[in-house]
Amino acid sequence: MLRWTSLLCLLFITPQLFAQPGSPSSSPAAESPTPTPPVPAGAVPLNPEGTILLDKAGGKLLLKTKVCLREGVLEMFICPKQTKEHESVLSLAGKAQIVHAGLLALGAKPGHPAQFQPEYVPPAGDQVEIFVNWIDAENKPHRVPAQDWVRHATFRYFEAPLASVPAGVKLGEGDDALRYDDLNHMLIFFGTMKPELKDKFLAVSADKDYQAAVKSLFSQGQPQKLEAKFIFAGSLFHKRDDGTEAYVAEAGSLVCVANFGDALIDVNIQSTASNDSGLLFEPWTERIPPLGTDVLVEMIPVK
Repeated sequence: MLRWTSLLCLLFITPQLFAQPGSPSSSPAAESPTPTPPVPAGAVPLNPEGTILLDKAGGKLLLKTKVCLREGVLEMFICPKQTKEHESVLSLAGKAQIVHAGLLALGAKPGHPAQFQPEYVPPAGDQVEIFVNWIDAENKPHRVPAQDWVRHATFRYFEAPLASVPAGVKLGEGDDALRYDDLNHMLIFFGTMKPELKDKFLAVSADKDYQAAVKSLFSQGQPQKLEAKFIFAGSLFHKRDDGTEAYVAEAGSLVCVANFGDALIDVNIQSTASNDSGLLFEPWTERIPPLGTDVLVEMIPVK
């Protein structure tokens, strides 16, 4: 706890250094395809880049981020820049430990990251509500919960038990075709089944087990929003061979949607990148603005 107290003292004794003209915070960044969301008056920058700000009066921590992924498999929602952009919706040009310190300044209490040995222990800590703000091409502002940008994976195979394929049912290899695993007796479909395709499949056979399997495949493949809450797990420090310490979340695990043992903020459900838990997430592409868009993230500890 002493290290965090020292860091907080440094941030609040010298915050004006981070807001001076000509400091690194005033250097040009990559241009956003849309306008940048405004920052509330009175928000204090906590880092030289000016990308992490404390809005004490509003009870929130603000992060200036950019959209870095709209399609793929997600492990993170936010990662530090140049770490996990290939599996994170947003990237932040700032340090994870400053985000940690900012949450402490708002009274949030960290718990612990998920543990996996000898048995699974879920992450714990205070709940943190996360909202994303952006401005679209028509100059219209938007604000939604971070969960609205994450859905259960649909770009995958779904399966439903079926003892045998009824007469008249045609199987195929295309994306819009049913397949059958005769070893495990599973009817299989890839991706999101459209309603008209479901009706076409159901019309082929009245067999009740087949009907139930098709309906199950349709239901499984529909987009479902992430319903989990974000919690302040707190990551951890690792001591290097030379005796210095590193805050482990700097490697990428700033805000996670898959449980990691070094997560700063994690989801309060069992979710693993390997899909061992049965949960795998992806960006809700249609809801996310273009790559490079400036997004102002609000982190609000729940008292």
